[in-house]
Amino acid sequence: MKSILALIASCLVVVWASSQTHAVKPGIEVLRERGFDIVKGKAVGLITNPTGVDHRLTSTIDILFQAPGVKLAALFGPEHGVRGDYAAGDEVESYTDAATGVPVYSLYGKTWKPTPEMLKGIDILVYDIQDIGCRSYTYISTMGLAMDAAAERGIPFVVLDRPNPLGGLRIEGNIVEQGYTSFVSHFAVPYVYGLTCGELARFLNGQAMLAGGKRCSLIVVPMEGWKRSMTFDRTDLPWVPTSPHVPHIHSPAYYVSTGVMGELGVISEGVGYTLPFQVVGAEWIDGVAFAERLNALKLPGVIFRPITYKPFYGKDQGKTLHGVQIHIIDATKLNLMSVQFLLMQVHHDLYPNKDPFALAESSRLRMFDKVAGTNRIREIFAQSYSYADIRPYLEKDVEPFRAASKRYRLYNAEE
Repeated sequence: MKSILALIASCLVVVWASSQTHAVKPGIEVLRERGFDIVKGKAVGLITNPTGVDHRLTSTIDILFQAPGVKLAALFGPEHGVRGDYAAGDEVESYTDAATGVPVYSLYGKTWKPTPEMLKGIDILVYDIQDIGCRSYTYISTMGLAMDAAAERGIPFVVLDRPNPLGGLRIEGNIVEQGYTSFVSHFAVPYVYGLTCGELARFLNGQAMLAGGKRCSLIVVPMEGWKRSMTFDRTDLPWVPTSPHVPHIHSPAYYVSTGVMGELGVISEGVGYTLPFQVVGAEWIDGVAFAERLNALKLPGVIFRPITYKPFYGKDQGKTLHGVQIHIIDATKLNLMSVQFLLMQVHHDLYPNKDPFALAESSRLRMFDKVAGTNRIREIFAQSYSYADIRPYLEKDVEPFRAASKRYRLYNAEE
């Protein structure tokens, strides 16, 4: 009897142990398993934020601070800061991290690029931030500028890799055109670029896209277990909000679906409400009619539901807005970027006197163009508000970029 009980117990232990095996190990866990080999004995500058964590949500800051033989000499914070203490768009001042006593330098304030003074005494720069796979999200701009600074100083640059939440197969949108480079479109890549941050760093470095065509000494610590077909919900990693308006595991897909349109500031994209980027509305919209017209398009992978909501903050605070909630049922069947333009197409059919481009302030039109990476999308679309008119322009760079970026991939697409 005892032997049978012992056998059952051992089987339970095996089942429990297997349940603790995670599908994907991020770069920080791989580095830790390697005994911190590439940073041991070095003064480390760490670029991170609250998303830089292991499976148990221990911050990379604390992991490196406690790592034997590693000196965590400085922290560098992108938009929102290293511990997530700042709101979107807030300029962040340099300060001291209360938990470690390590100095923190802001890369979202007076400077977006580490200065020589900030890098004084630093032997190696490490980047560990969860991105969302979208060009207008500012973290990849921070990464590229930090790579540029590392190249100038002759400091190795390490990327602790993390998943692309949208997967590694989806590429959407045109590349940034000359004259439209900005912090929300810093590199000539598509709006959805289908690479992990480590792969993107390899692409920027290999294609000489850093300032002046320089290259840094780049080291990528790859993940274990990630495949290109994996979206974030399949990784078994905990989702830490990458910013206040990207709070959930599926938020990146909705960000791509409505974020460009939201730059106009005319039709609400849900920022200020509990469903950022998932709802679209305005005071003049009939939500039932809007949903019916959108669903009549029979777009694969998405359903639109009428909704009325009242934002708690922002430009539409306190207003009663009517529109639709977007329900992405199967993102693999849906072109995410198309959603916002189809929304504006149907909106124009129903409300031709509420032209978002005519109602938008000039500063918002400029921001729309910066995020789109060109003024041509707006100019072509505004002529008749037909997605079919801009689809060729949005798709013209997809396959050339896919071909150019393939050699920088670190992961395959096999299940």
